Amino acid sequence: MQTHDKRMAAGWGAFALGGGMLSACAAEAPSAPAPVAAQAVPRPPGTTSLASVTESALADAARVTGLALADLEVASAEPVTWSDGSLGCPEEGMLYPQALVPGYQIRVRAQGRVLDYHASRDGRLLLCPEWRAVPPLIESYR
Repeated sequence: MQTHDKRMAAGWGAFALGGGMLSACAAEAPSAPAPVAAQAVPRPPGTTSLASVTESALADAARVTGLALADLEVASAEPVTWSDGSLGCPEEGMLYPQALVPGYQIRVRAQGRVLDYHASRDGRLLLCPEWRAVPPLIESYR
């Protein structure tokens, strides 16, 4: 064998040996699954009733205003359809899913002030400031 051929054979042998070492290293250390960011698990659509969302809105209104539940009045509570994932309360600079979202609108009267709550049927509830509120598209069928 000539010198050049010996060097080529040695180079290929080292390459094959190195590849074998790499595969052995990979076999020794099992790869851990990639970490997944924590996410809230939404309840299936339709599992939250208008009554339970209204109760949550009243509890939040009592917390926000500092009033007792007895001093609050439900001005209206109805099923609606929101035009997108903002639930009729879009924040500037945010992007929302562009799909109709069945939900609820609850208005709570607290000493002359009306608090406007927007909710999805999966239980997401927002207190929407008047200046940001967008009316629902249509009232949902009951």
